Amino acid sequence: MALSMSDVDRFEAARPRLEAIAYRLLGSAGEAEDAVQETFLRWQATDVGRLEVPEAWLTKVLTNFCLNQLTSARARRETYVGRWLPEPLLGGDPMLGPADTLEQRESVSYAVLVLLERLSPNERAVYVLREAFDYPHREIAGILDITEAASQQIYHRAKKHVADGRTRTEIDEATARRIVEEFLAAATSGRTEPLVRLLTQDAVSVGDGGGKVPARAKAFEGALAVAKFLRGLFKPSEAKRAYVGGAAEIHATTANGEPAIVAVVDGRVVGITCLEVTAEGIAAVRSQVNPDKLVRATEQWAAADHGDSPLCTL
Repeated sequence: MALSMSDVDRFEAARPRLEAIAYRLLGSAGEAEDAVQETFLRWQATDVGRLEVPEAWLTKVLTNFCLNQLTSARARRETYVGRWLPEPLLGGDPMLGPADTLEQRESVSYAVLVLLERLSPNERAVYVLREAFDYPHREIAGILDITEAASQQIYHRAKKHVADGRTRTEIDEATARRIVEEFLAAATSGRTEPLVRLLTQDAVSVGDGGGKVPARAKAFEGALAVAKFLRGLFKPSEAKRAYVGGAAEIHATTANGEPAIVAVVDGRVVGITCLEVTAEGIAAVRSQVNPDKLVRATEQWAAADHGDSPLCTL
């Protein structure tokens, strides 16, 4: 069915919100874009004029498509090479969605996206729609074809699962840069003691290479083990430069609202390391080096202004 220009414009006006919902649900920018495109195709095939609340219809179609994707994703991740981590988004990426409230910012933090992997598809959908987009339970019930009471129960259960994780500390960009600078100074010092002082006793470090870039599948656990690993990871070597195609410029930034280290080689983002910061110190170091999950970051990096020099080169 042919769409009028006003129908197309209406969908495009909803696209940013739909992409932000899909990203939180799927943890992948590429899959989120595919989900929104599938929603557009269904919009195109629908008699839009007969829809009472088009925006609600779009949210319902998108969410249910994402739920189907999440169900199949669980099976795919059983065969995923190494540890699966979400795709990080650099600060300022519109797909991060609304960030007016603490709840909205928290819901898209890298630490919470990792925790959301523990939830069932329905729990994840209710949590995202309620926590990040403030949908009333009545509307969530209509989107998921459940009762309003069930939506409330699922939300409280999901929120408890997420809250069972460590309490994180919200920081601004200036503080994030200072944390990254201190972390890099410690990591490149050649000694473990400075790193241990920055980490919590039960700190963890994990990476996602997707079978395309070397990354240890099992997490390093404990401050000393993590510090020893990071000391080696941030030690420059010709072998590393040959592998990534040149010297990597290391920059401080934010990703999903957390302090982040970006490694760039000839304009291409080859790694993003997110630091989960708590009142006790850095609790988790999560590195995304799977090139498939860095395509959007590379595009965003190229489009942004980087007036400052890299903190170091490895």
